[in-house]
Amino acid sequence: MKTKRTIIMLCLLGAALPAAAFDLGSVDWKKAAETVKKVQRANAEIDEPQEITLGDGIASNLLGAAPLLDNPAVQQYVNRIGRWLTLQTERPDLPWQFGVLDDNDVNAFAAPGGYVFITKGLLAQMNSEAELAGVLAHEISHVLRKHHLQAIKKGARAELLSDLANDAIRSNNADPRFTKLVSAGTEVYARGLDKKDEFEADRMGVVIAARGGYDPYGLPAVLQTLQSINPTDSNVALMFKTHPAIADRLSQLDREMPGYFANQENQPDLAPRFFQALGAGKK
Repeated sequence: MKTKRTIIMLCLLGAALPAAAFDLGSVDWKKAAETVKKVQRANAEIDEPQEITLGDGIASNLLGAAPLLDNPAVQQYVNRIGRWLTLQTERPDLPWQFGVLDDNDVNAFAAPGGYVFITKGLLAQMNSEAELAGVLAHEISHVLRKHHLQAIKKGARAELLSDLANDAIRSNNADPRFTKLVSAGTEVYARGLDKKDEFEADRMGVVIAARGGYDPYGLPAVLQTLQSINPTDSNVALMFKTHPAIADRLSQLDREMPGYFANQENQPDLAPRFFQALGAGKK
């Protein structure tokens, strides 16, 4: 405001300002219009078809890092549970796909458009179908609330000025803008979401699992198991890096769940069916 007032005062006093300051003919109006359009696109909502297309690209990248577990029975089992849970949500018509990654790391991921992945390392830490449902419902919640989309948009907006400055975007057979968005989306998994997004997914996850008829304490049970793993174990390093402290997540749930789920504590955990489906022979 001080600078603006100074200019106004100089004008009133007849002080000379550089002629270039008023040389509108020197403005590249075409480039300025393109800049406005890019800013508008950066702030526009991504519609559902775009969300699904972007999710396809990100899911392909994730599968490039770790392939699907070669066990059709387990894949079908996880998909049945996941798709049942999506029917308890406001977005049941997304083309939901669930998969178990052949990866010993302990983690789970969601991509825009309805992709949910869980590693065989995390699956091995579970003791019931209710626990699996709780984790899948947490990841489903990220898709429902478009947490990854918002993170991608936030990152793209931060890079907007540098993109305009070097005019790096060029259209060709494979649109680099799409490639860049997919890369930005994939980087979110190494960086992690905001803590508030993870806490929200925890809260929503236990509700979705309960709606599906599962013991709502399945997700907290998984978190308690993970809390007992040595934090120096390389298999949990990425999960611990990209998520809030497990103690904080449990504390949040402990404050909110009592009372709300008082009539649902006796819902089944379906542990026998879980172990039978996995063929793991756990007791």
